[in-house]
Amino acid sequence: MRATTIHAPFDIRLSEVPDPVIESPTDAVVKIVAGCICGSDLWPYRGENKITPGSRIGHEYVGIVQEVGADVRTVRPGDFVVTPFVASDGTCPNCLAGFQSACQNLVGIGSDQADGGQGEFAKVPMADGTLVATPGVPDDALVPSLLTLSDVMGTGWHAARSARVKAGDTVVVVGDGAVGLCGVLAASRMGAERVLALSRHESRQEIARQFGATHIIAERGEEAKAAVLELTAGVGADAVLECVGTDQSFSTAFDVARPGSTVGFVGVPHGVELPLRRMFRTNVGLAGGMAPARQYLPELMADVLSGAINPGLVFDAELPLEDVAEGYKMMHERRAIKVLLRP
Repeated sequence: MRATTIHAPFDIRLSEVPDPVIESPTDAVVKIVAGCICGSDLWPYRGENKITPGSRIGHEYVGIVQEVGADVRTVRPGDFVVTPFVASDGTCPNCLAGFQSACQNLVGIGSDQADGGQGEFAKVPMADGTLVATPGVPDDALVPSLLTLSDVMGTGWHAARSARVKAGDTVVVVGDGAVGLCGVLAASRMGAERVLALSRHESRQEIARQFGATHIIAERGEEAKAAVLELTAGVGADAVLECVGTDQSFSTAFDVARPGSTVGFVGVPHGVELPLRRMFRTNVGLAGGMAPARQYLPELMADVLSGAINPGLVFDAELPLEDVAEGYKMMHERRAIKVLLRP
C-alpha cells in the first residue's frame, strides 16, 4: 500500500509500505477515505522537530473499518469512523475523567505504534477506546467536516472550553489557521456575543466571518492590543483562545485578556515564556493543552450531522494522495489553510 513518509526537512514522499494487519485483539484496520495535513505536521517538515527518516506521518483521517480484532466491540467492518489524533484505551482514570489525550496507554497516530493517516489503510490500536462510528455511512459532502473532528475542530473546541467561554462573552481568537478558525466557530456555538478574530489574510477572514466572527483585527503586537482594548472600552476580552503556540501569540493573548479571565491555549508551545507576574497581578488564568478530541467527538459529530456546524470549510484545497508533497508546500508557503487528501 501507499503511505506518506518523511525523510528529512522538506522531504515528503509517497512510499510503498507493508499493508497493516491485526496484531492485537483490540486492533482495527481502517480503509482511509480522507486524510489531511495538519499545521503541527509542518514542525517536522520544517526541521523544527526531530525526524526519524522514513517514518509515517499524518494523524487525522476518517474511513471504513475493514477488519477488527477478536476483542473489539464498539465498531465492526463496514462502519464509517473518525479517528482522533491519539489512540486511547477509554478505561484508564484519565480517560474516564475526559482526558483521553493523557491516557495512561496513549499511542500517537502516525507513530511507530500506529500508522499515519496520510495513506491508503491504517491499523488503529485500542479501537474501542479510540474510534467513533457515524450512524450509517455519511454523504460524501459531510466527509470534510467529519474529518475536522479528528483534530482541529476538537482542538478549537478545547480552547474555548478551557477559556470558559459562555453566552454573552467577548472572545478574542489569536491565530487564523484551521485550529484558530475552529476556535471562532466553537466560541460562536457556545454563545459568545462578540468574537474578535486576529487575521491578516482575506481568505481566512472570510471563513472566520462565516464561522461567526463579529470583528476582524488585522494588526499584530501592540497595535492588536490597542484595537482589542478600543473595542472593549479598555477592559479586554472575557476569554482568549491561543491557537498558535509562539511567544508572540502568547504575549498577545495575555495583553488582551481582562483581569480575571482565562486564556485557553492549544497551540503547541515553542519558545514560550509565561508572564507569571502579570498573571499573578491580574488573576488571568491559563488552561488547556493537548485536546481530548475523543471526549468531544460524539457532541461535535451530532452537530456536524445535524448541519448545526460546518467546520469542513477550513479545507481550502483538496489533492490526490500522490500530490501530498505539493500539499505540504502549499501549507508551508501559506497558500492553503488546510489540505485534504484523498487516497
